[in-house]
Amino acid sequence: MTAELPIHAVLPDLLAALRAGPSAVLVAPPGAGKTTAVAPALLDEEWCDGQIILTSPRRVAARAAAERIAHLLGEKVGERVGYLTRLDSKTSKATRILVVTEAILVNRLLEDQGLAGVSALLFDEAHERHLDSDLGLALALETQGVLREDLRMCVMSATIDGARFAKLMGGDAPVIASEGKAYPLDIKWLGAAPEKRIEDAMTSAVLTAWREQDGDILAFLPGVGEIERTRERLADKLPNVPVLPLHGQVQPQDQRAAIRRDAGGQRRIVLATSIAETSLTLDGVSVVIDSGLARKAQFDRAAGTTHLVTQRASQAASTQRAGRAARQGPGVAYRLWEEAGHAGRPEFDTPEMLSADLAPLVLSLAAWGVTDPASLQWLDPPPEASVASARERLEKMSALDAGGAITSWGEQVASLPLDPEGAAAILFGAKSSQAEDAARLVLLAQERGLGGRGEDLAARLLRWNTNRGKRAEASRKLARNWARAAERLVASGKSQSLDPAVFIALARPDFVARRRDSSGEHWISAGGRGFMLDPASSLARAEWLVIADATGQAKGARITAAAELQRADVEKHLANLIDERTTAIWNNAENRVEARRERRLGAIALASGPDPDPDPEAIVDILVEKAVEKLGELLPRGLLTRARFARIEAFSDEELAQRADVWLAPLLAGRRNLDLPPSRYAEGALNLLSWEDRQQLDKRAPRHFTSPAGTSHAIDYAGEHAPSVEVRVQALFGLDRHPMIGSTPLLIHLTSPAGRPIQATRDLPGFWRGSWADVCKEMKGRYPKHRWPEEPWTEKPSLKTKNAFKNSND
Repeated sequence: MTAELPIHAVLPDLLAALRAGPSAVLVAPPGAGKTTAVAPALLDEEWCDGQIILTSPRRVAARAAAERIAHLLGEKVGERVGYLTRLDSKTSKATRILVVTEAILVNRLLEDQGLAGVSALLFDEAHERHLDSDLGLALALETQGVLREDLRMCVMSATIDGARFAKLMGGDAPVIASEGKAYPLDIKWLGAAPEKRIEDAMTSAVLTAWREQDGDILAFLPGVGEIERTRERLADKLPNVPVLPLHGQVQPQDQRAAIRRDAGGQRRIVLATSIAETSLTLDGVSVVIDSGLARKAQFDRAAGTTHLVTQRASQAASTQRAGRAARQGPGVAYRLWEEAGHAGRPEFDTPEMLSADLAPLVLSLAAWGVTDPASLQWLDPPPEASVASARERLEKMSALDAGGAITSWGEQVASLPLDPEGAAAILFGAKSSQAEDAARLVLLAQERGLGGRGEDLAARLLRWNTNRGKRAEASRKLARNWARAAERLVASGKSQSLDPAVFIALARPDFVARRRDSSGEHWISAGGRGFMLDPASSLARAEWLVIADATGQAKGARITAAAELQRADVEKHLANLIDERTTAIWNNAENRVEARRERRLGAIALASGPDPDPDPEAIVDILVEKAVEKLGELLPRGLLTRARFARIEAFSDEELAQRADVWLAPLLAGRRNLDLPPSRYAEGALNLLSWEDRQQLDKRAPRHFTSPAGTSHAIDYAGEHAPSVEVRVQALFGLDRHPMIGSTPLLIHLTSPAGRPIQATRDLPGFWRGSWADVCKEMKGRYPKHRWPEEPWTEKPSLKTKNAFKNSND
């Protein structure tokens, strides 16, 4: 029998609630005992004659919970209490309490919507809001409402919004709250050290806690890399102290060692990811050191990849982490940030529903018979944009039809307990009698650390195939199970001994990539996205890859798992996706159109050469597009400025571009460049004008100004001072009113006999009677042979010198 736990005080209320109705919400702080006590308490209930399924957010937590419950019942795990995860399981016909990961529950529901033989579902640590948790709850609620009114469901968590879940579960689900163990917890704020690497800051904090406190230490770091680097530093500083990692890639037996107290009573240090935040009690831990960081997966719709983002842990996650120190007695939590900044952290973690790839969810719903996710009950409904993106990808791989309904191929894909692309790859392998080869490569892409590290899946596969460890054996068994399931779904053909990378490529054609440089650092995928690879990688010399995993943003996502492809395999097995087409492009260097015939796999050019007989319309289209961009250079400047001053709508940028097929296309037919004289472009543009528009153009914006002396001067309609004209001052003698263009005074730039500027005016009569006197004095000295009368408005206009003018008038 177990010692009395806080949860026992509220178990009668919870049992009464589940006798009276189908649903309940249990809110219990860490250490209350909900994970280990609730399921056994249901075993003797009259309504509970079937299995009790308890979900857990992680494999290590599921296994640990099952082992702990079995121990408390005085049994071995695998008897009345068992567990089922992707890589490990212990169950028997006698198993009544089955602890499973959330993904396993989703697969169970898809296989059997009625959940035959199941009496109760317990959703533990529901506050973590994993995608499979939300999906499993939504499907279970529909099963309960339509098929199984007798199915009991209980949502359990330490930091849950009980009212929201109660409303989701029908509105009248009772919320039962439990007290936690009130062990004292001291929080110490160490402050941030941005200048330090996180492993250095953590090492310093661990050494401080080691000196100041007793008991085992649990340190939270964002990822495996930081854990390993911290281990290396601590090995130098504390050489005789056990420093144990705890994350998803650690072997099960090593995970157990990290969870349990040292058999010899030695103090130890456990370095963990967020895997240890909830569901686990680490025996002997009384000190927690929190880096304040968490690594979360985010799906980038633009890149089509899920990347890991290091971010600040939420307040709720920080509370959970600190609580690990006070599970068995008084504890201390050190935080590597300032107390003043704590309130600025997000209150809760973002639900995966809002940041994850929803393709698995959309396909699961389609397999369930739901094409509109809004028809189910969600705490946070799937975002429409993410659903649309997922549906588009699933349609592209023929798993859904245009209406969002699942296809026969989609049903086969959904039947395997994998993401859609992984399932498709194994099914393609099964068609060639190589299902297990494909399954192993798919599993390697999903299980980091299996077969060692590195981007090269083939190299990892070789190492994995020779590894006889428990994790390697369990993984091979899982791959075999996937393969057998796939073989039951499709008819296999003659074995072709294909490279398994081909099956990944068939499932992920957009992620077939070709090297873009000699170093192997830059790659272009068929889907048009750029990827980066470490030039030191063994894959950097390959010409072709299929990318199984990448991390980072859309531009320059870094390849983390890939397999080499041979060009012959690309040409043969992806032949239906290869297009042969002519492309016409503008050559900026030569200012002309080039036509090339290309064979392409999406954005990747397989072959390219000049096309001797291109589509003439395609050539003209490019020429017209480029000409529209350069109208200001091609058309005579004077024509455009005149037309716009005259407000001729046909010569606006929009109209000229919109009607380019009428006036530009005929000019450019049969050409490869834009080398026509401006007059030809002017002629074509003027053809857009009616006779009335041409008359209005000449009337509103005449091309020339004729002076009183009979000289003709081009009018400039460009610039802020337009319209303007340049005229020798003697040509305007005798003029006593200012020239106008419509209602606008013409800006006259007056020049000397030598063409040098004298003055600019929009008021010629005022100039004559004003500053002319000063101009006149200066000009008489410079140009004594010319006339400089005191009253020029009374003189005859002429550009002749005084003598020539006199002789011509004698």
